[in-house]
Amino acid sequence: MFKRSFHSKDRAGKAVKPSKRSFTDRQKLKLQQNLDSPPVGKSLTSPIITLVVGREPRIFAAHEDVLSLSPFFTAALKGQFYESSAKRVALPDEYCTPSLQTAQQPLTGVRRRRDPQIFSCILEYLYKGDYYPRLLFNKRHASFELQDAQDLQNLGGRGSVESTVDIPGAGGALLKDTVVYCAAERYGLDELKRLALRKQGLQSGITVDVILRSARYAYENTPDSDSKLRAHYLALIIRSRKTFKRSGTMQMEMEIGGSKLFFDLFVAMCNHVDDIVDIGNNRSPKTI
Repeated sequence: MFKRSFHSKDRAGKAVKPSKRSFTDRQKLKLQQNLDSPPVGKSLTSPIITLVVGREPRIFAAHEDVLSLSPFFTAALKGQFYESSAKRVALPDEYCTPSLQTAQQPLTGVRRRRDPQIFSCILEYLYKGDYYPRLLFNKRHASFELQDAQDLQNLGGRGSVESTVDIPGAGGALLKDTVVYCAAERYGLDELKRLALRKQGLQSGITVDVILRSARYAYENTPDSDSKLRAHYLALIIRSRKTFKRSGTMQMEMEIGGSKLFFDLFVAMCNHVDDIVDIGNNRSPKTI
């Protein structure tokens, strides 16, 4: 686990202590090579597919072989919205349908909110293996960092690189990497999910309201079986509990409820207390 530092009364800081898990130089080099190499071959000779996205259409274009890296688009190219003669796929409900269906299983009652910027990130990843800002390995410091981040306070965060995105109907800014993660869940891109989560771990100084709003979005747009992004938010809130417990935003959100987030948080806090009790019992046997 990481410890967090706090840069203002209502902000949650970033990790300042390295993880116990270490990466060998070979592993770091392999990861960087994966980021530097696009997931498709050098020769792109497959047909160009036009993607008409949303009820107020936005037009995108991509090679068929590139789109086929995603199970979602593979199915779309064979589905009822594909016009084979025009090499055109219509995705009219991609930004507005009330339910979400992943490449693995259908979900019900989940609100799906998308943004053209996020769709652009998906296509950029399919072509290049990453999306802006790219994840870079700093050999001097033996650590990962984000492209163009102005790290003036030496916090290891994004700096001047925008970390949030506005999604219609979300009620405010969301963490961009969380929205990318949820989109990757929908499109069946597990490596992109891991990449987005790693990038989000490099952020710092994010306000409580953005964290809670993004956590709600994560719960609404991932299946109950998700063990990565949801756990990331639970651990963040527990580590930053001194900040969250004095936050009026946290109090208001908990009183409103309506999300599994808060029950999961309660369970995680109970587990955290149990761990502390177990450690104390090992040193001096006692019970609560």
